[in-house]
Amino acid sequence: MPREIKESDWKLFKQLHPVALERFSQRILSEIGSINADSAKSSHQRYLDIFKVIGCRDREMAQLFDDLRRSTALVQIALIQSRGLLTEEEFSRFSTETRSFVEVLLKGRRDDDK
Repeated sequence: MPREIKESDWKLFKQLHPVALERFSQRILSEIGSINADSAKSSHQRYLDIFKVIGCRDREMAQLFDDLRRSTALVQIALIQSRGLLTEEEFSRFSTETRSFVEVLLKGRRDDDK
């Protein structure tokens, strides 16, 4: 298992990072749009629900995307992959070592959730 991300994977991750961030941001905006469209709730309740979502998603976004460094890249790739923010084609562009590391991390995470 790699301890440090390979240079080619680091370059690829720096390219895919803003793509995944855009996808995550779009998900959040869609979630907020759904909440806002719920006319069964009062405007104030929708505002409170949106405020709560923004707080939760802001913390999640920070974990996934802040502090872009080589030393944290492998974990960030795993977190981004766990949220389905990379296509299969994009993920397949990483080296076998990186993909294997991410898969082991994700398997451990799924095992912990059981």
